[in-house]
Amino acid sequence: MESKQFIINSVEQLSEVSDYLLSMRNEADVIAFYGSMGAGKTTLIKNLCHKMGVTDEVNSPTFAIVNEYVTEEGESVYHFDFYRIKKLEEAYDIGFENYFDSGNLCLIEWPEMIEPLLPEKHLRVEIRQGATDDARVIGCQLIE
Repeated sequence: MESKQFIINSVEQLSEVSDYLLSMRNEADVIAFYGSMGAGKTTLIKNLCHKMGVTDEVNSPTFAIVNEYVTEEGESVYHFDFYRIKKLEEAYDIGFENYFDSGNLCLIEWPEMIEPLLPEKHLRVEIRQGATDDARVIGCQLIE
């Protein structure tokens, strides 16, 4: 199981994490982002989408559950927020498997709510508070 840890002290340093995650695309196209409210999950996802050439506005799909963004090359990126999911059936209702099996990048906030549905092979990204208010410790692990 490959894993890597980043110590981030500013938003500008998120590019390094995004570059790493994009380098892992051949390994997994589902990325599950774990972290408390306000940890920076959406901020990292915005950075990642920007690096991929997404020109749409990237916002957490808290009420819609899933947003689709399109890169400059026409590739779809799916951004999920399962914070409001109360039971797994709700993920089935939106057809999660069609997204996860699409071959497109799927970025998931609050994956705890649907953990049994995550593909066997995916990237797990954990964001924790660092030594200062702006600092974060970001751990990335390939789950197989």
